[in-house]
Formats: sequence, C-alpha cells, structure tokens
Amino acid sequence: MNHEKAPNWAGRLASTAARLLRPRHLAMAGAALLAAGCQVIPKSDAPTAPPPPPPVTEPSATALPTDSGRHRIALLVPISGETGAVGQAIANATTMALLDTNADNLRITSYDTSAGAAAAAAQAIADGNKLILGSLAGDEVPLIQAAARSAGVPVIAFTSDTKVASSDVFVMGNTPEQSIKRSVQFLRSRGATRFAALVPEGDYGARAIAAFDRAIVEFGGTLVRRETYARGNTSVVSAAARLRSAGGFDTVLIADSARLGLDAAGELQRGRAPRPRLVGTELWSGDPLLAKSPAMQGALFSAVSDQRYKRFAESYETRFGAKPYRIATLGYDAVLLTLRIAREWKVGNPFPKNELYDRGGFLGVDGPFRFTRAGIAERALEVREVKGTEVIAADPAPTGFGD
Repeated sequence: MNHEKAPNWAGRLASTAARLLRPRHLAMAGAALLAAGCQVIPKSDAPTAPPPPPPVTEPSATALPTDSGRHRIALLVPISGETGAVGQAIANATTMALLDTNADNLRITSYDTSAGAAAAAAQAIADGNKLILGSLAGDEVPLIQAAARSAGVPVIAFTSDTKVASSDVFVMGNTPEQSIKRSVQFLRSRGATRFAALVPEGDYGARAIAAFDRAIVEFGGTLVRRETYARGNTSVVSAAARLRSAGGFDTVLIADSARLGLDAAGELQRGRAPRPRLVGTELWSGDPLLAKSPAMQGALFSAVSDQRYKRFAESYETRFGAKPYRIATLGYDAVLLTLRIAREWKVGNPFPKNELYDRGGFLGVDGPFRFTRAGIAERALEVREVKGTEVIAADPAPTGFGD
C-alpha cells in the first residue's frame, strides 16, 4: 500500500478521529468529521430459500499464516461485474481511512462477492479474518452469516435491509424508517396535519408506509389516503392523479427515487392551491435533479449531513482519479469504528461485538451513529429542503445522542 501523505483536511480529520472517537465526545466532535449520504435500492418481495451450509474452504495461497501485529478484517464487496465499480469505491474508501488515520494495526483484505458471496465469506473465514465488513446486498448477508457464525465472526453489513440484522449481523446502511420519522417530526412542528402517501409495491414501499403510520401516531396528524403503484413512470403518475383527485391533504410522502418523485410532483400539484408539501426519503440524498425542477420547490427529506462531502470527494478523487460513489463513505465509517474498538481488542482474539452496543455511539464520516440492540445503526439526520437552485439544511442534524 502506498502510504502517501494525506491532504491537509484529511490530516486534521485523522488527528481529530484519533483523539475524539469516544462516546463522551460526540457532541464536541460531530462537526469535525466528514459526512456523506447513500442510497437504498428498493428490493422485491420474492421469497428466498434458506442459505446452504458453507463449503469447507482451505486458506488461500496468499493468506498469511499469522499476523501478530494487526487485526485481520475482511471486506466483502463486488470488485467485478455490474456493481464492481461501487464495491471498488468502498474498498478505496477503507484504504483512504487507513491512510488518513495512519492506522497500522488493521489488515483489510478485499474478497470479491461477484462470483458468490458464500464462497467469498468461506474464504475470508479460512484466511483467519475476525470481522467481516459487507456485503452491499441484503440478500447476500444470510449467505455470509452462514459461513461466519460457526466461526464466531460478526458481520457489519452495508445494506439498509433491517430484516437481516441479528445478534451477529449489524446493519450499517441508511434506512427509510429513520428518514421518514425525522421528516414527520419536523413537519408536525411546522404545522402539517393531514398526510397522504405514494408508495411503490414491494418491500421498500411496505417499510415506508409502516414507518409513516408509526410516525404519524407518535407525532400527531392524520393519514387521510395512500396510493400504491408498480415502479414506473406511468404508474406513479396515475397513482398521483388518483391522490390529487381525492384531495384533503396538505403533505404527501413520495417513497421512491428523486426521478420518480419528479414524475409525480407535477401531477400532484396540478391545479391545486395551495400546493401540497412534498416529502421524500433518504433515496433523494445527493440527487442533482431535485433543485432543477420548479415542482420540487419546498420539498423536504431527511438524510445524514451532506455538509462536508465535497471535501471528502475531492480527497478521494486526488488519490484514486475518479469521483466516489456516495455509499463509499460507509467503508470509511467502518474503518473508524473498527479502530475505536481495536483499542481494547487483542490481536488474534475474537472481535468484541458487545462493544458495538455502546449507547454513546461512534463518530464517522456520516456523523454520529450507534447500534441498537436489534443490530441496526441509528443515525443523527438533518432535514433538507429544496430552495431555489439549492438543497439546504432546514434543520441541522444533532451532534450526538442525548440519552
């Protein structure tokens, strides 16, 4: 690995992370770290068969028999195939985190899941890794878990599929449930009372509407109508037309991508005065289309803070010659998390997964986060608003956790 000198901003991040990655200091250090968003891809409801037992795998030819000075961590991401560029961006971000923090106590090895997540996990276990980071896809996580569980190796997954979380699988991705709850809380404080929803068929839509229901019960208001649709331009516009005709609402949740949100927005607002307030989810984070459409003016969504992403992206591009995918920041976060725990983790011992339940939380490039007992990352989110040609912070993210 070429341990080149980090840019000045990255050096400051490294020293801050090394000094302040402790729960008590979340409130003071939240602004010192970078933040970035990521997107969640709705998945289908197709049933999946239980994972087969993992194959017996011998250590690879390049595996070190011992590594007495470093913790051995496996990164399971696609390196080739259709999503290979995304996986490589995450791998690059883990390297970037090691360089920025001058870490010399972690050895991170990448395993390509594009040829099969089960085989990649089995190889990672055979090579002696004590922690697995990955995968991206929720349906790959049970395959990885089947290989890792018998070896006592926990998994920190980058997916947002909360159904795969367990006592040894920790879900790190951003979720629609948290985004929707934060937005409803903010909207109620601004006077919204009558809500409606446009949600796609499938797992993501079901999660979104369930979260919307819970948030309205918790913070008040009334859900007056909901419409579902098959994912596609014509279908979402037709659903928006049905919703507009019914009327009786002041706020509409569009639980889909920004592109489909744009398709629905014009229909929802056609001939209506006043215009209903539109609300998205974490899927809208980082999409430049939002600020280019008059129909999206005043629209809201909640996501991790985006304030310092430009600096992160510039440093990444300087090192690797390309712009990063937004989800790459999860790889950076995972390294900072592991470094924090490595202070009390003896090389060669099992990863102390109980340390992940620290209620004070951890600091990462996406801001403060902590894992609940269900194994799901809870994050500090900001509310963003489309205003003019920009997407601005309407309500800043908390700098830590108050409980």
